Amino acid sequence: MARKPMVAIVGRPNVGKSTLFNRFVGERVAVIDDIPGTTRDRIQAESDWRGVVFNIVDTGGIEVYQAKGTRDTTPLAEGSIEFVPQIEAQALMAAQEADVIVLMVDSLHGITAADQDIAQTLRRNSSDKPILVAANKADNPKRSDDAFEFYALGFEKVFPISAFHNLGVGDLLDGIVEAIHEQIPDLDTREADDEHLKIAIVGRPNVGKSSLLNHILGEERTIVSPIAGTTRDAIDTLINWNGNPITLIDTAGIRKPGKVGTGVEKYSVLRTMSALERADVALLLIDAVDGVTEQDQHIAGYIMDANKSVVIVVNKWDAVEKDEHTMNEYLTTIREKFNFLPNTPTIFISALTGQRIHQVLETANRVWESRSFRIPTGELNRIIRAAVQKHPPPQRGTKQLKIFFATQVAVDPPVILFHVNDTRLVHFTYKRFLENQIRADYSFEGTPIILSFRPRDGMLDDKD
Repeated sequence: MARKPMVAIVGRPNVGKSTLFNRFVGERVAVIDDIPGTTRDRIQAESDWRGVVFNIVDTGGIEVYQAKGTRDTTPLAEGSIEFVPQIEAQALMAAQEADVIVLMVDSLHGITAADQDIAQTLRRNSSDKPILVAANKADNPKRSDDAFEFYALGFEKVFPISAFHNLGVGDLLDGIVEAIHEQIPDLDTREADDEHLKIAIVGRPNVGKSSLLNHILGEERTIVSPIAGTTRDAIDTLINWNGNPITLIDTAGIRKPGKVGTGVEKYSVLRTMSALERADVALLLIDAVDGVTEQDQHIAGYIMDANKSVVIVVNKWDAVEKDEHTMNEYLTTIREKFNFLPNTPTIFISALTGQRIHQVLETANRVWESRSFRIPTGELNRIIRAAVQKHPPPQRGTKQLKIFFATQVAVDPPVILFHVNDTRLVHFTYKRFLENQIRADYSFEGTPIILSFRPRDGMLDDKD
C-alpha cells in the first residue's frame, strides 16, 4: 500500500492544535481500553476529505518554559521571545516529516514572537512544503477580519477558523487537499510500495532492539549502547534473506507518555509510529529480566491501532534463571498480559549470544504470509453458519441479528464483510466470538482481522 500523505499541525502551546486534530479525525482520540496499560493518547490518526485519505499529526503537548536549561515549570508567557529549543524541534520535525504543514495561531492574541520564530524556522527548513496558516478562535466576523494580519508571517494562505465551533474548518480542509495534490500530483495513481516484507523492531528503550538488528545483519550497522534512548530515528536496512528482500526498521524506544521528553525525544515517538505504518510486521521486544510491563502493553496497543501483524520477541533470555517450567510460565503470563493480541507467536532469544536469532525472520515471514491469505467465500460462509448454530446472534427487544452472507474483501490486513439485517444489533462480544470461530480454522497468526458489517441495502457500515 502506498504511503499516505502526512499533514502536521504545528504552533505554540495553547492555540488549539489538539482541538483541531480531534476535529479533523472526527472523534476524541484519547483511547481508553479496559485492558491494563493500554490507555493512550494518539499523536497520529487517519483523516479523509473529498476522497483523499491522509495522516494527521498533532504536535501538541510540548511545554515551553521560561528558563532555558532548567527544570523551571513556569509556562512561557504569551509573546515572550525566550524560547527553549523544543519549540524549534517541533517545527523542524514537521518540516522533515510532513507533506503539508498547518501553522496554527491564535487570532485572539494576534501575532506573537513565538509565531514569528516558528514561521521563520519553517521558511528556513521547508521551502518545498506547502504551509497553511490556520488562525484559530476566529469565532465572530471581527476576529475573522483580524486573522488576516497573519499574512505578515510570509505565507500565501491564511484560513480564519474556530476549531471548537467548527467554523471555517471545511475551507481549511479544502486547502489541505489542494496542497496535497500540488505536492503529490500522482497521488491517485502511485504504485504500491515494493511487495516485500518490511519489519519494524519496536519496544521500550534499552530492551535490545539495535543489538537484535546488528546480530541479524552480522555487522555493526547501528549504534548499540547500554544508555536507554540511543536510537533517535527509524533506520531502514534492506537485506537478502533466503533469496528474498526484507527491510528491517530499527526504531527509537517508546517511553511511558508521562516520561516522554520534550523536543527531539517527543518526535522520535512520532517517527516510530511512522515506521509502524510502513511496516507489515512488528517485532515487539520484551526484556526477559523486567518481564511484561504496562508500557509493553501500551506499545502493543499502538501496533494494533496500526493494524500490523506482530511477533513477540522476549530478549535477554540468557540472563534469566530457568528450570523446566520457566518458559511455559512465561508464556502463560504473556498470553494473559497480551490477551488483546491476535494469536501471536512468541520467541525467546538472546541478542547477546545469538540464541534462537534464526527463528526471528522465519517467524516474521510466516506471519507476513498469513497476512495475505484469503479464505474462500464458500468456506468462510460454512464457518459462519456453524458459528451461528453454535451460538445464535444477539437480539434487541424482539429483533435479532441476522447474518445473510460473508466474504473476505481485502488482505493485508484481512477484512471480512458481513451482510446483516441491522448493524445496530452487532455487539462487540459477538464480533469477538465470530473472529474466534474464524481463527479456529484459519489462525491468521499474529495478524489482526478487521470485521465490517453492512446492512443489505448498503446504507450503513460499521467496522471493528
